[in-house]
Amino acid sequence: MKRALVIQLTRFGDLVQTKRLVLTLQRRGFKVHLCLDRSLAELARILYPDCEIHPLIAHGSGIKGQGTDTVLPVNYERFRQLSEINFSEIYNLNFSSMNYALSAMFDPKKVKGHKRVKGQTMKDSWFELGFRLASERRNNINLVDYWAALSPNMIPAKDVNPVAEPGGKGIGVVLAGRESRRSLPYEVLAPLVMSARSKIKNKEIFLLGSKAERDAGRKLLSKLPAAVAQSTANLAGETDWQGLVDAVAGLDLLITPDTGTMHLAAHLGVPVLGFFLSSAWCTETGPYGAGHTILQANTDCSPCMEAQPCYHDMKCLAPFKDPLTARYIATRKPEHLPAGISVFESGCDFLGTQFTLKAGNDPSGERRQRLRKFIGCHLGVLDIGEHGPFPDLAEKFYKDKDWITA
Repeated sequence: MKRALVIQLTRFGDLVQTKRLVLTLQRRGFKVHLCLDRSLAELARILYPDCEIHPLIAHGSGIKGQGTDTVLPVNYERFRQLSEINFSEIYNLNFSSMNYALSAMFDPKKVKGHKRVKGQTMKDSWFELGFRLASERRNNINLVDYWAALSPNMIPAKDVNPVAEPGGKGIGVVLAGRESRRSLPYEVLAPLVMSARSKIKNKEIFLLGSKAERDAGRKLLSKLPAAVAQSTANLAGETDWQGLVDAVAGLDLLITPDTGTMHLAAHLGVPVLGFFLSSAWCTETGPYGAGHTILQANTDCSPCMEAQPCYHDMKCLAPFKDPLTARYIATRKPEHLPAGISVFESGCDFLGTQFTLKAGNDPSGERRQRLRKFIGCHLGVLDIGEHGPFPDLAEKFYKDKDWITA
């Protein structure tokens, strides 16, 4: 049996977004092995029941209660086990020190993505191009498709996640994301939740998040009408991975910033109403597949960089405070949408998931479609004779070393 190793050492959402690559490898006849942080092992077994899971300690300071001394022996044993498996292909998706150390155990010719060759860190030519494409973040491709394109013969985007449809169980509200600037304060979120609730037959609400968000859940409840608050369940900090899957599955709608739970909802076919602001841009990390709606902050400074402070007093948050936004969510009439927000709906095309403008402005939309065709031709999923050529894009994104080196 052919075996492929996928090394995904980042967080919750990234594990879910590896799905198209995993499914592609399985359809190509590989037994897929997943190497990931041990905190995600239970979730990985739920998401990818046919994969072999190899957990190690990539984050944190060791096994709880046993201290940092556990890191080296646990990881050494995992490295040893992986080195004894005859993998035909290795997909190394991140560029951390741990990823590079893992890649160095294998024949560099088998490693795709990030690798270390004779002590030098290197990237696959596709990843080299991907880093350049990221300079146009409003036009960038979805991260799911970026990782999947490392493999030939990607499965069609429509085969990755179910078309999102209401399940009849009510509304889920994700209280916050890992980056606080990407999340709406509870006093801003509350009226938007109420507007969305007015359109849903089942009025039950479930608040979702970690233990750190439980207090935010209480504050959000204080901003809801008493009758609504009494029928709202604050599940923040109350669910393990299986509990979170059970809570999200079957919802009519998940209201969320850019979070791992958002990607889980897309995986389960639950419609997403996403609020994207600050460094979040839906064409890069929006929910995968058809049937999702994103309210995207569309200010002149967005998307920004997470690592840099905001120099504009979070002006991308202001449109979400505007009462017109709540009105738009209730009516879905473009004339009710305030300036500074664009509304996109997700679908699938030849390349992967794309987002189509439904209300507001999208000044880069035409260029984004042209870039998608350029990438499609580069990957061989489109015929350049029919859709190209693209001399200006080739001049910008291709470099001499692409032709000089293998």
